[in-house]
Amino acid sequence: MTLLVTDPLYLEHHAPGHVECPERVRAILDHFTSCGLMRKLTTLQPRDATVGEIGLMHGREYIEVVKEVSARGGGWFDADTYLNGHTYAAAVRAAGGVLAAVEALRDGRDRTAFCLVRPPGHHALRERGMGFCLFNNVAIAARFLKRRVLIVDWDVHHGNGTQEMVEDDPSIWYLSTHRFPFYPGTGFEEEKGVGNIINLPMSGQTPRGEFMKRFTSAVTSAAKAFRPEFVLVSCGFDAYEEDPIGGLNLKPEDYRAMTDVVCGLGVPVVSALEGGYSLDGLGRCAEQHALGLLAG
Repeated sequence: MTLLVTDPLYLEHHAPGHVECPERVRAILDHFTSCGLMRKLTTLQPRDATVGEIGLMHGREYIEVVKEVSARGGGWFDADTYLNGHTYAAAVRAAGGVLAAVEALRDGRDRTAFCLVRPPGHHALRERGMGFCLFNNVAIAARFLKRRVLIVDWDVHHGNGTQEMVEDDPSIWYLSTHRFPFYPGTGFEEEKGVGNIINLPMSGQTPRGEFMKRFTSAVTSAAKAFRPEFVLVSCGFDAYEEDPIGGLNLKPEDYRAMTDVVCGLGVPVVSALEGGYSLDGLGRCAEQHALGLLAG
């Protein structure tokens, strides 16, 4: 079985008219129910991350700012990144949801998990939220594990926050496919960290076959060189061809193919939701991903 982590609290983080909205998770869960996937997935309750756990990757002053701004009813960190009165609680449980999943897999309770968490995380910097992200859920989990962790990020945007947090840590490798040039302007192929950063920038017109060939080759080569004990996936669905703000020509079945690649490495896989804004396509893309996790 594959574990599914979600919580009603994730739906309480919202701002009027914002594309990063609760309907994203609802669209996936509704589709899972209609196609019968909910009967095949095992629900795992998330927990709240502690301040110390979030502090593995974020400064204590920044954590306190997120808490205080949320307690005042919310606000905006930049033109994209909002908080409301429930944001801090949701963000703490989003980070904790991914931690609950890695704990379960670390302890042998399953082999794969899909975390439908909000707010997302891969743009969050050590001392600043940006790009819809507050706490870097996947980076926190990678540091928490204290094992050789390969982070695979297939969101259409480069995870600048994740790269910044791990680029000096040889125990964590970061591999990103992303549209380039594109927001946030990072993710050059020449960025290598301490040999642990692998960026695969793609033009907006990259054919699906070329995308998959580069992705598969890079993941298998990284696994051979690094021999990870755990894979964490920053799972954005905004490289889907009909995504309204991203788009990299991918079809839902490509998410199954990418999932098969990471599950084929033979180590536990925890996936955490990042982007993906086509409410019509999210369910189908997530279904293919979940089927791959179930087969893994």
